[in-house]
Parts: sequence; structure tokens; C-alpha cells
Amino acid sequence: MQATATSAPLVHLGLEPGPFHERLVAHNRQRAWMNWMGYASPSVLDTVEFEYFAIRNQSTLFDISPMCKYAITGPDAESVVNRLVTRDIRKLKPGRVAYCIWCDEDGQVVDDGTVFRYSATEFRLCCQEPQLSWLEDIAWGFDVEIRDVTREIAGLALQGPTSCALLKDLGLAGIETLKPFGIAGYTIAGAEVSISRTGFTGDLGYELWMEPADALAVWDALTAAGKLRGLRVIGYEALEMARIEAGFLLPKVDFLSAQTVLRADRASTPYELGLDWLVALDKPHFNGRRALLELSKKPPRRKLVAIEIERDKPAHNALVYHRKTREVGMVTSALWSPTCKRNIAYAWLDAPYGQTVAGDLWVEIYLQKEIRWQRRMARCQPVDKPFFVHPRRSATPPADY
Repeated sequence: MQATATSAPLVHLGLEPGPFHERLVAHNRQRAWMNWMGYASPSVLDTVEFEYFAIRNQSTLFDISPMCKYAITGPDAESVVNRLVTRDIRKLKPGRVAYCIWCDEDGQVVDDGTVFRYSATEFRLCCQEPQLSWLEDIAWGFDVEIRDVTREIAGLALQGPTSCALLKDLGLAGIETLKPFGIAGYTIAGAEVSISRTGFTGDLGYELWMEPADALAVWDALTAAGKLRGLRVIGYEALEMARIEAGFLLPKVDFLSAQTVLRADRASTPYELGLDWLVALDKPHFNGRRALLELSKKPPRRKLVAIEIERDKPAHNALVYHRKTREVGMVTSALWSPTCKRNIAYAWLDAPYGQTVAGDLWVEIYLQKEIRWQRRMARCQPVDKPFFVHPRRSATPPADY
């Protein structure tokens, strides 16, 4: 059966259509869909190159509605969130967002995400993996209500240098004064929209949250205003390139949740992930504190480090060697960065490599040329992340590009 102009958009692989699906179908020339928490999410719509460069030079729209979202409300909401995450949430003021991680009782990371604080008693947690049962366990005995609001909230990531100018063109007075990790309420196309200055690209950008019933009207208003700002709809593959440059870690790619690992030694601590800056051992009890206190006293057994690799071939799924002979680690994410002009990656390295021993490290790269595989040993070295740093990410007000 062929779809007509009035029929519902087709959904491939039996996936659920999201609130923006009707518009995404119209833009998805490649018909390339992927499964994101049961939703049909585009992996690439036109070409990865066009979409990536739009992030760094124009404005882009990416549907983040499939992200898991949980409302945490009630008199004990702050205590529950503070017991969940390793950061001290008491320091997070209303109208602000914080990047957080949370751990099991052994100090192994369960997941990461963002905590939105709307008031003294109202929070929202956004994350990649389902966490409802975990949250209910944490909240047992507290005066708090926890609801899965994933399908009650539609989300759009508006990212890129012209994103602030685009929102000003829509008449959003004062948007240029919104600081990084701030939250503000606006009206777009008659709909109430909560806007946070957050994102997964390491660039200037915002995330817009609204009711699903208002999704298409907000989308149409944004795309109309974006015609003069180079607005382009993008898929996951371009976002993946930007997040590697920005130094952001991705669950199931760079680390595994302590809830889902099949082998105990596959889980990761905050210290192994380089996220010790997110651990506040001086705050009241939180899940995993006792174990993290002990782990903080000794070097990690392995570490996820940023590395730079010679030449220009990405080291996808490569093994890492010391002196070309001893296997000491593996690459998780890799990219030849078009903006940074660097061959970059993240790699797990067994101690002491990447910590006290950083020299004479090599990655084993396999290249296919004319249906023949070639093996190449390329020198690499640990470096600081993020790879992409631009002042417009935090400038307030942003320049009017």
C-alpha cells in the first residue's frame, strides 16, 4: 500500500513515530532510520558532511524527544536527587541545569544525564537509559512523586552559531542573556516552550521542551525563522561527530551501565571515566559514597583517555599497544575532525598506560583499499579533552552571527 498525501507517515522497523515524525519524514531523503528507545530517529537525512558543517557554521535541528525524562516532585525531591547523583544538588539553583552521574553501591557508574531544577521541590532528570525502577528504589521512604514523562514532553536541540540569532528573529526577548545551563520560559507559535541553554555539540545551542500537541507548530515556526540562518535538520551521525569533538561520553559506546553489564569487570567508576570532578564526597550520603571514598584513595585500574593519532585515518575499534607489542587498551570512539583537523579518539588504557606511562603508544588501524585490507600501526598520545573549544559556547550574550 502506497502512502497518500493525507495518510500517516510510514514508520520503518515497527518503531514508534515521535511528535516531529511527520516533518522528519519530509526531510529524510536517505530514509535512514535508527531505533532510539523505540522511536524512529534519523541517522542521516541528506549527507553527513552537510549536516556536520551546519552544526559548526549555521543552525541545526535534532529531535531529542526519545530521551528518557523523569519528573521528580515533592517536599523531599531535593533529598532524593541528592541521594541519587554524585554531585551536590543543594548547590543547584532553580532555573539551572547540571550534568550528573549516578552509581551503584560499588561505586560503578549506572548512567549519566542532566538534572533540571525548576523550583525547590520540582526537578526533571533527562538520560539515555530507562531509570524508573532505579529512581523508585532510591526514593523509597521519601515524600516524593516520580513519573516517567518521556511521552509527555517533546524536545528539540537547536544548535550552532546562528541559533541565538534565530531565536531572536522569532521575537524571544532576552534570549541572548540566558547563560549556559540556564532555563527560561517563552511562547513560540502560541505554545509554551521551556528553553535551556544546553546541548550535546560543544557549541552555542539550546534545547526546547514543549507538549507533543504543540510540536509541529513550534517546528514550523523555527524552520520559517531559520531560512535566513541556514537552519538544517540533522541526524544522529552528524551529532556523533560533534559530541566526540566536544568531549562528551556516550553510554553503550564509551562505557557500559553497571545495571546492564554481563561481567562485573566491564563496569566503570567515575575515576576511570575521568569524571572525578563530578563526585562530591563531602556532601551527605549518596548511593555509592562509601565505595567511592575508598576508590578515591588509589589510582584507577584503567582509564578512559582522549588520544590524538598521527595521520588522518580514524582508529575505529582499534587496539592500543605499547611499543607495538604489548596490548594495553582499545579505542571506543574515533573521528578525523574536519574542524580541528586532528585524528582524535577515546580509548580505554590499562594502568599505568595513559596515567604515568604516556609514551610509545600505538594504535592498530585496518584500512580497506580496493577490497584489500591493510594494517597500519599509527603513533598516538594522550591529550586533554575537549578537542573542540570555541568561546561562543559560553559567551553571554552570543555574537549575532
